[in-house]
Parts: sequence; structure tokens; C-alpha cells
Amino acid sequence: MANNDCRVTIHMAASLDGFIARKDGRVDWLETSDCYVMGSRTYETALSFVAKGLGWPYGDKPTFVLSSRELPRIRDTVQFYSGDLAQFVNGRLRPVFRTIWFVGGGPVSGECLRLGLADEIRYSILPILIGDGIPFFEKLGRDIALHLAEVKAYKSGMVSFVTRCGGDRSVGEGARNPDTVKHSPDGKR
Repeated sequence: MANNDCRVTIHMAASLDGFIARKDGRVDWLETSDCYVMGSRTYETALSFVAKGLGWPYGDKPTFVLSSRELPRIRDTVQFYSGDLAQFVNGRLRPVFRTIWFVGGGPVSGECLRLGLADEIRYSILPILIGDGIPFFEKLGRDIALHLAEVKAYKSGMVSFVTRCGGDRSVGEGARNPDTVKHSPDGKR
């Protein structure tokens, strides 16, 4: 049975020119969730952080890696999955977790949107241009309606916003009326 209180979020930080990572996968310019879902390249980037002594960036939260390749499992909280993404999210994750964050990369986030699995997108844009890299989404093949729900600006120059995906998904008043979106230079509401 599906968990109606569950929210699937695509969470990403990007440079101002729209890249989520450098060409080599580094995110050196870069809320919590019940679990994380990522592709194999994002997982390999996290493994490189561990190898450099920077630690595992996802804490003790269950982490699901979408990959058909054999990859090292360095933590008990990491599980691998290869198969139907909609069946995995709706049949296995939604019944168990209240918040599911897709944290990368472009192919995984794009597929999540194409399949209509995402309830919202949390997107933070950092004030840096990196010139070239990995895009947030791969080709979507269709338009996807997004509705602005929240905007925050920070003193660092980062801007973060939340959009709701698809039709009417109980978005807040700020999403319907841009004049009521709460924001301030220090990120306070």
C-alpha cells in the first residue's frame, strides 16, 4: 500500500550556468531526508570523498544506488537496485519512507521526472560559473509543468527554490501568487 504522506524530492545544487558537477564528477563548489536515491556516478563521487578522508556525505540514512554495474558496498546502509524505477519507488520506497530524495545525477533525475515520480524539485543555484560539466537533467522528451512554492536567497549569493511537479499538488499560496513568496537576503522567512 502506498504511503500518501510520502514526498519524493529531486534535490540538486548547481552552478549559475546550470551544471551539477564538473566534467570529472567533482562537486567541490557545493535538509535531510529519510533515504537517498542516486545513480552510480554520484555514488562513485561519494566513494571518492570517503577515499580522500572527507567522510560519507549521506550519514546513516538508507542510500539506494541505481546501477546495473557491480560496485563496492562500503556501508551497511547502501543498497543497489537495477530494474523498473517506478516499481521501485512506488512499491518499495514510498510504503516505507516519508521523504525520499533523489540526489543525482542527471539521468536519474530526468527519469524520475519522465516517469512522474517527483512531487517536488529543490534546486539551489550557487553564484559560480564552471563553464562546462554535467547537466541537471538529461533530455526529458516533453514539457513538465512546475509550480513555484518557495524561494530563499542567502548572503553567500546562493538562491534556493522549491517547485511542485505536475498538476495541482496542494501548493502553497506563494506558488500561486509570486508576490507572497517569502524570501530575504539572509534566507530567513
